[in-house]
Amino acid sequence: MRILVVGAGAIGGYFGGRLLQAGRDVRFLVRPKRAAELARDGLVIKSPNGDVTLKSPPAVQADKLTEKADVLLLSCKAFDLKDAIKSFAPAVGPQTAIIPLLNGMRHLDVLDESFGKDRVLGGQCGIAVTLDEHRHVVQLTPVFQSLTFGERDGTMSNRVRAIAETFSAGNIGSQASENIMQEMWEKWVLLATLASSTSLMRAAVGHILAAPGGRDFMLGVRDECSAVAKSADHAPREAFLTRVTGMLTTEGSPLTASMFRDIKAGAPVEADHIVGDMIARGDAAKVPVPRLRTAYTHLKAYESQRS
Repeated sequence: MRILVVGAGAIGGYFGGRLLQAGRDVRFLVRPKRAAELARDGLVIKSPNGDVTLKSPPAVQADKLTEKADVLLLSCKAFDLKDAIKSFAPAVGPQTAIIPLLNGMRHLDVLDESFGKDRVLGGQCGIAVTLDEHRHVVQLTPVFQSLTFGERDGTMSNRVRAIAETFSAGNIGSQASENIMQEMWEKWVLLATLASSTSLMRAAVGHILAAPGGRDFMLGVRDECSAVAKSADHAPREAFLTRVTGMLTTEGSPLTASMFRDIKAGAPVEADHIVGDMIARGDAAKVPVPRLRTAYTHLKAYESQRS
């Protein structure tokens, strides 16, 4: 099974690297700068689950991409999606299955329009990973790593079974799901809540809890996002809500969203994809989302300053 990983950053580098380490047929679609880094240093993964340096990992640039992929693992940021589509389009054939690992939902519509809904699976991942100053992939905690995918209509197809068998060797917590859309919505509820709260308050969960009204604000954002999910027939399940509430009410918690960390670094953020689209879907369903609107205004003001 030919696997094309779009990008060799933190997420693509980790999951693709582990699959390559397990002997799977993996290639990385990268830009010239990353190609030079991989040729010089290899793909370096530093992890509590085991370090590895993969010398000369198979890499290809967009202008040399001709072979069709069986599976395309897409892990770019939402603001890079259109450019990414242009770069990997030559690798998409009639039998290619695209597994997007982006957060939110808007990217599904974009991919469907470009390649047809039958080629686009649902997908999500959970991992704490980053690129360090040496451009090495660093897993920050061994507590969790997961890559979940499945048909968006809930069926367990032959192609999903085949992908699951191929991915299983990578020891990456991969799992085929018959409920991927529900899981994607729940992750979006968590991410939009955490990103809105920690970005707006410029603080970790523990510091927000210590501030007057902080607890009520975060739980209010959770409720707004949950109501939007319910309007889309994906109301968060009780076990999920219990877990999220625990995360948002743990005193002294250092938890922040990656969006907040991106703001601190002066980097681009996925304001429209994560928060703006949640608001748009709330508006369409006539679900009030005042806290999300405040957070979104803050994020767009940040983007305005960057530009």
